[in-house]
Amino acid sequence: MNNLKSIEELQGIISQAIEELDLPHEPSELYNPIRYLIDLGGKHLRPVLVLMIADMYELDLNKVMPQALGVELFHNFTLMHDDIMDEAPIRRGKPTVHEKWNTNVAILSGDVLFVKSYQFIVKTESRFLNKILALFNKTAIEVCEGQQLDMNFETQVDVSMSSYLKMIRFKTAVLLACSLKMGAIVADASDEDQENLYHFGIHIGIAFQLMDDILDVYGDQKDFGKQVAGDILSNKKTCLYITAYEKANIDQRKVLDYYFSHQDFEPKQKVLEVMKVYDAIGVKASCLEMMAENHALAIGYLNAVSVTKDEKICFV
Repeated sequence: MNNLKSIEELQGIISQAIEELDLPHEPSELYNPIRYLIDLGGKHLRPVLVLMIADMYELDLNKVMPQALGVELFHNFTLMHDDIMDEAPIRRGKPTVHEKWNTNVAILSGDVLFVKSYQFIVKTESRFLNKILALFNKTAIEVCEGQQLDMNFETQVDVSMSSYLKMIRFKTAVLLACSLKMGAIVADASDEDQENLYHFGIHIGIAFQLMDDILDVYGDQKDFGKQVAGDILSNKKTCLYITAYEKANIDQRKVLDYYFSHQDFEPKQKVLEVMKVYDAIGVKASCLEMMAENHALAIGYLNAVSVTKDEKICFV
């Protein structure tokens, strides 16, 4: 039986590899922002997934470390550029790169991060290279498409649930799925296992984002780790809002239109009135059901992977 490493062990391995990254020092204005963002830390979920799959197939983790670092650098590139587009002042409790330096520096440093991610992704056996590049290129494009859809929703009045699910699939889920499949490719897993792991990543990523939406409104701030109802206050069209709007009567739609078309409300009043509509319609239960459906689909794909249950226990 494969003696699988824990998530904490894999996080430690990845953290050490990130600390040992050999980045140039000049020009400092280009590379210091990259070091700054990477040093902000995080759970390193995506590279851990790459390592986890390699471990599952009993592959030497060093053989897949370049791909793990590649997806982590790519993820940080998306964070740096997303913060610019969102005009976000804070990332992980610290000033964002464009706030600490300036927008031009953040754009250029992000571009270098993207190129650096490619340098690591391609460090693999030649027999795997075409498949890895095709997967990574498709994922990178879809992540950008997801970001554009998310920005479109800010001014789009009528957002359908199918459009929202497509957006979170592209913006969040595909990079998780890519990480899983990339680990499977380098581990020389069967094509069937590669596809099952990819679809596991898609549905677990969608389920994760739906739960994140639910917790934003109905979670305990102490446990959730960020401002409760922040999505309502910033007029974000999440699964809760979309469900409510689709099921709302005329009076309820007027309330949603009123509060989601402006920012200048007393925060507690806005949250209270919107949540009255959410609760009357039962959006929490509807979104929990949708989340559970995606979680069940994810577990179904995971169960189809041709390794023993004990070897898959870290995922469940």
